[in-house]
Amino acid sequence: MFMMISPAFERCAPLRIVALCFALSPLVGVSGCYDLREEVPAPAPAPVVAPVPQVRVPPPSRPKRELASWYGPGFNGHRTTTGERFNQNAMTAASETLPLGSHVVVTNPENGRSVEVRINDRGPHVRGRTLDLSKRAAQRLGITKKGVARVEITRSDAKHPARVAPIPPAPVSSTSVPQSHI
Repeated sequence: MFMMISPAFERCAPLRIVALCFALSPLVGVSGCYDLREEVPAPAPAPVVAPVPQVRVPPPSRPKRELASWYGPGFNGHRTTTGERFNQNAMTAASETLPLGSHVVVTNPENGRSVEVRINDRGPHVRGRTLDLSKRAAQRLGITKKGVARVEITRSDAKHPARVAPIPPAPVSSTSVPQSHI
């Protein structure tokens, strides 16, 4: 086959090879520059921060005037509504309306004395009275001799925020329940 090539072709062959190399050189150059880049994921969108709602703090409660009495020796050791045994020397009280387990401050407006009591029972069961104090709470308020007195009741959540939620009553069981030592 090479025998058939004319002598003129042989003279031009080096030029054709150079021209072919010159024509193909951009392709070689382009193929060397081509780079497969890894796809970089788009940055995650900034987290949307929900606006913090404003908390409305209720105004301080006004003292509620109520008629209080006290109970003690005749009920000492009896079970209360919460299931514990009544202790006349504990700082507790009975109320028909206040949540069981809540704490309230009881103030005697006649002498200015105040005590904090925990509501652990339902009562009083006498018309017109709204609070039955333990003997110790009544002594500290100075109402044991009178037996009944007008008092002011306020929530004690300002002093003890953890005590605002009422404590659920204990289940009644046949085992003995320890006495309160408040």
